[in-house]
Amino acid sequence: MAIKQLTPTLSVAPQIMPADVEDLSAMGFRSILCNRPDGEGADQPMAAQIEAAARAAGLGFAYVPAVAGALTDADAAAMRRALNSLPGPVLAYCRSGARAEKLAEMADMVCVRNAGHYDVLIVGGGSAGIATAASILKRRRGIHLAIVEPSNAHYYQPGWTMVGAGVFESGFTRRDEAGLIPRGVEWIKASASTFLPDEKQVVLNDGRRVSYSVLVVCPGIVLDWNAIPGLSDALGHDGVTSNYRYDLAPYTNRLVKQFKGGRALFTQPPMPIKCAGAPQKAMYLSCYRWEKSGVLGSSDVQFHTAGAVLFGVPAYVPALMDYVDRYDINLNFGSKLVEIDSASKTAIFEQADGDGVKRVAERYDMIHVVPPQVAPDFVRTSPLAAASGFVEVDEATLRHPRYPDIFALGDACSASNAKTMAAARKQAPVVAVNVLAALDGKPPVATYDGYGSCPLTVEAGKIVLAEFGYGGTLMPSFPNWLIDGTRPSRLSWLLKDTILPPVYWHGMLKGREWMVKPHMIGA
Repeated sequence: MAIKQLTPTLSVAPQIMPADVEDLSAMGFRSILCNRPDGEGADQPMAAQIEAAARAAGLGFAYVPAVAGALTDADAAAMRRALNSLPGPVLAYCRSGARAEKLAEMADMVCVRNAGHYDVLIVGGGSAGIATAASILKRRRGIHLAIVEPSNAHYYQPGWTMVGAGVFESGFTRRDEAGLIPRGVEWIKASASTFLPDEKQVVLNDGRRVSYSVLVVCPGIVLDWNAIPGLSDALGHDGVTSNYRYDLAPYTNRLVKQFKGGRALFTQPPMPIKCAGAPQKAMYLSCYRWEKSGVLGSSDVQFHTAGAVLFGVPAYVPALMDYVDRYDINLNFGSKLVEIDSASKTAIFEQADGDGVKRVAERYDMIHVVPPQVAPDFVRTSPLAAASGFVEVDEATLRHPRYPDIFALGDACSASNAKTMAAARKQAPVVAVNVLAALDGKPPVATYDGYGSCPLTVEAGKIVLAEFGYGGTLMPSFPNWLIDGTRPSRLSWLLKDTILPPVYWHGMLKGREWMVKPHMIGA
């Protein structure tokens, strides 16, 4: 089969047969696109036959027939719509592959012609981007707004801790991006590659330039799995796992369930990372299950953190230390994972001592790893970046200090708050009202107080609900008689287990600002 790759997400080929589909799936293709009209050749299978084979293999399929030598703008537009809707990589085919290649070229020209100007352009269609778009549209319908986002899937990432603990199924945390984009918002299914703030433009990975009146940047944070030699190849087998990936959280659950004692390591890299409590959550929930199954006593549980303290807000440390003592966890501060040798099941750590930095090897039967995390390259190398590599913002207004028509929020902004879902939920309405003020030529009208929340799952059924703002100031959402956030609480578990997922899907992403109304300046 002669396959020609045009882009990382699109290849073309001559006529394929139903029997070829399984091989294409094994090669990594996620969709098939037919550009050959039925009945064009006597030996040609019907498109429906290819579609049936594709569906059986779990692949997407689209039928965009076009006549060779008579391709039209309508054909190109149909090709563009199909490519926007199909999960990639896509294999497009016709009789020889030439027609599919030409249609792909014409479809790109449709993109170039259609790339235009938006009142508000949001780079990033994750939690922060969708919530901000929804909050803007709740206040002002008719805004010409677009979201730049390449992914077909959207994840409720706080749920992955619960997947790793066997509480949630992984599918519970995933939905299609297309179903979450707010009505009235245009989805530009592409990646941003360059910011041109002086020209008020964003360059996309396919070369298009999109202009804006106000820009919102929230593409998230990059998990750098390759920063630790040996880690990428080791993940998902021989006891190496992480709840920081959708496909690995179920493996965490399986490892914990099958663990019969031995050495279990849990790691945390240098800050910043998203949800700084998540490495500990995995550890506490694992220990609780081992305690119940009777294997904790024969287990050596170690927590290796590159930081100097167990948790950055001191008020919550005593409750956590109670569980460290209960589970007999060996704490290792200033201990950074730098290498994994999966063949010998050994983790190498760098640890500071009086004589400098030493390398320490620890064998493991199971290891839960959290990778270092950095700003996306196109952010880090842009004029928008602070020294940290993240988008520079005023911590209160979330506006860029040098470009008053640019705002940022979520994991990609430089504000010193904890990078949590709760922070993005609180930031989105602030950015929404400040964006509308900027569109009207006015200064920011709302401020963000640094609020973030980390529900620390210390055992199944109990959570230490850490809520805090800038400088570690405690910011509880509930009266102390209802939930004392510094102590483990069953009601806090109910919040995470039952209440927060629907609040996320049906509240935050719909622009419903329950308990997060923006604080207006002067109010």
